[in-house]
Amino acid sequence: MSNRVFASIDEAKDYLYSQFGKDESYDVCIKDLHVKSLPILMVYISGLVDGTATTVQLTPLFFDYDEDEKFSELDIEIEHEDKYFDDHFNFYGKSIPKDREEFMIGVLAGQVGIITLHGYSYLLELRSYPGRQPDEPDNEKVIRGSRDGFAENIMLNSALIRRRIRDPQLRFELHKITTLGHTDVAICYMKDIVNKKHLKWVQKRLEEIKHDGLTMADKSLEEWLFKQKFHPLPFVRYSERPDIVAAHLLEGHIAIIVDTSPSVIVVPISLFHLLQHAEEYRQAPFIGSFTRLLRYLAAFFSLTLLPIWYLLATHDQYLPDAIDFIGTKEDSSVPLFLQIIIANLGLEYLRIAAIHTPTPLSTAMGLVAGIIIGQIAIDVGLFSAEIVLYSAITAIFTFTIPTYELSSAVKYFQFVILLGTVIAGPSGFFIGIFIVFSYLCSLKPMTVPYMWPLVPFFPKAFLRVFIRFPMADDALRPYIVGAKQRKRI
Repeated sequence: MSNRVFASIDEAKDYLYSQFGKDESYDVCIKDLHVKSLPILMVYISGLVDGTATTVQLTPLFFDYDEDEKFSELDIEIEHEDKYFDDHFNFYGKSIPKDREEFMIGVLAGQVGIITLHGYSYLLELRSYPGRQPDEPDNEKVIRGSRDGFAENIMLNSALIRRRIRDPQLRFELHKITTLGHTDVAICYMKDIVNKKHLKWVQKRLEEIKHDGLTMADKSLEEWLFKQKFHPLPFVRYSERPDIVAAHLLEGHIAIIVDTSPSVIVVPISLFHLLQHAEEYRQAPFIGSFTRLLRYLAAFFSLTLLPIWYLLATHDQYLPDAIDFIGTKEDSSVPLFLQIIIANLGLEYLRIAAIHTPTPLSTAMGLVAGIIIGQIAIDVGLFSAEIVLYSAITAIFTFTIPTYELSSAVKYFQFVILLGTVIAGPSGFFIGIFIVFSYLCSLKPMTVPYMWPLVPFFPKAFLRVFIRFPMADDALRPYIVGAKQRKRI
């Protein structure tokens, strides 16, 4: 049974003109049509509707009838009109709005709105969003594995996940948030596995969002969900790979899909989730474990290599004979600490410039900046060759961190440790390490310890963090997600 949103078709037309304006937007189409000689009003946004599907679905309504069935506006009663259009619009994707606001949101989201003579309204699912086809994400490439990735279409992204988890317990819970943008957000989870407290937490936070829009999509949503403020670390994992998201869902995590974003949010997570990569699971368990250990070591040295080098270079009494080559051999008018800061700022400017440079030119720009400018800076005495060497090694270590948000945050923690080392020497180095570690341990997004399973310490889970076990031996879901069913078999 449909809902009478407007008193009449004329009132509906006046309302639509008051909202959209008359001939003020070229993409807003408001058309007067007739079905069996009865007037109807069709409204849609031209760029968001599949024109071919609209023609195929609606043409029979206008032409496929007998002359004897024709009736005039005076012949049909309100309840008969309701039943007639309910029957004739009975194809997939038909919905009945409960009020004018829902009708307008549906039209602006790409649905075709139909209003009958007596004000009954329908929304037909004939939308087709402009966008690209699924491609392999640039920042999550694998040697072997699928080459598809999420796009900027929430329906396409849901289908890519559904294709990998063909289970009726998989849920896609749709929410519309913000007052002007009316952004589509889908909460994805396995109903028989997910932790209900975590699910209710996400649902409640989405309902609490009071804003006009989320034009920055997933990142804006993260800030609203966790009230992130000035915390430098990410509290969610972003992924553009459907296989990674599907694997997390089967573990009991929750995925949040935001329309217009190719990245899907995964919660809850710990720091060690941000250091994992799909390539580890595309290799043999031994190779995957070795790769993972190398990545953890690289992440640690990206944080501590420069502070350790500075400590040894300025306190040569701690240098063993085997590594007495460490330290600057040339005198410079620029303090060593300032040299490190200048070199790191230069690398950061280089990274920013590479982002803003067209792809064909970015490689050449990197070579010019890294080789020519770096060599000239050494020749003029701005900083020593060792500064360039260790800064470059640190940058390489940073690039091995698979999560871009985490690799960006590591640089600031590195500065905290370096500053402590400059001020107080060895004591300052360990104080800096302690400050960073204490800060990490204090974080509990979604009441989940950020340093789990190190703090609190879970020996078996900690072993699984460092070693990629064979799939046949990976029979338990992570304790951190609080899944209703811990056994996976």
